[in-house]
Amino acid sequence: MTLPSQATTGTGAGDGDSVGRAPSPAAEAGGSALVGRSPAQLMWRRFRRDRTGVVSACIVAFYFLVALLAPVISWLYGKDPYTTYGQNVPGLLNPYGYPIAPNGGVSGDFWFGLEPGLGRDVFMQLVYGIRTSLSIAIIVTIVTTFIGVVMGIWSGYAGGKTDYVIGRIIDTLLAFPSQLFLIVFLPVVEAAFVSPDEETPVWLRYVSICVVLTVLGWATISRLLRSQVLSLREREFIEAAKVTGASPRRIIFKELLPNLWTPIIIQSTLALPLYVGAEAGLGFLGVGMTEPTPDWGRMFLVGSNVYHQDITYLVFPGVSMVIFVVAFNLLGDSLRDAFDPKTRR
Repeated sequence: MTLPSQATTGTGAGDGDSVGRAPSPAAEAGGSALVGRSPAQLMWRRFRRDRTGVVSACIVAFYFLVALLAPVISWLYGKDPYTTYGQNVPGLLNPYGYPIAPNGGVSGDFWFGLEPGLGRDVFMQLVYGIRTSLSIAIIVTIVTTFIGVVMGIWSGYAGGKTDYVIGRIIDTLLAFPSQLFLIVFLPVVEAAFVSPDEETPVWLRYVSICVVLTVLGWATISRLLRSQVLSLREREFIEAAKVTGASPRRIIFKELLPNLWTPIIIQSTLALPLYVGAEAGLGFLGVGMTEPTPDWGRMFLVGSNVYHQDITYLVFPGVSMVIFVVAFNLLGDSLRDAFDPKTRR
């Protein structure tokens, strides 16, 4: 077989021999030779040209950085999300529990104001709330993606009874009203470990939310990958691998999986903000993270009860979540266009 390098440079000439070798057009024009690029380099090049995607990536990176450096921000800011400053310092809250200063108590000491009632610092509540929501969303996204990839590829490649059983499990999970199921199932999970007269530990509520979101979340990506595998397993390169005696494990890891990275990454990127919203929804409904753990959803719950007297408290978590979800969704769209430019409109 003739290698591409041999076809280009010639096989019979020495390093200094140019007989029979025509100069390339690029060399005649004084330019450089064409350089090949890998699919990853092409994807990165397309992504850099998308200004919306780059800006969205910077916003998302900022949120992750804030969540990661929350203890450092608390140390520099000089406050924490647990201390009830409004109750400890006279003159911050009125007798009804609302900030005395205008705009929810926003000042140089309290950048985003004070929480009505307890008088905690809103800025630190928001920073640590980002940390709570993102940590849960990241864990659930990673676990659901792993389970969905395994089940989807197994179902699509094995076929037959295996595909039928996994398919019915997926249909059953997708048929559940997820939000209602979360509200009902979380107390059931916690009751199996904690007696009714005991307070639920924070770590147990954290694990329960992750488990329930994972159980309900993996079916979507699994169904998507199953359809992709059903299409790929009939392709010529899969048939050629089978003819050469390749094992199923080699076919899955060397032939199928490399062709599935694009939908896996895109689906994971789009799923993470959904889990952030789901975790906040649980907190708003009263079955999310318990006190005193800062939580976006519980901030919405408090804000919905006091917005008539203090609209400022509801603005900060609302605007923060909208910016994050919109930026992450735009980032997912940009990644989809970068991986598969045929989908660009």
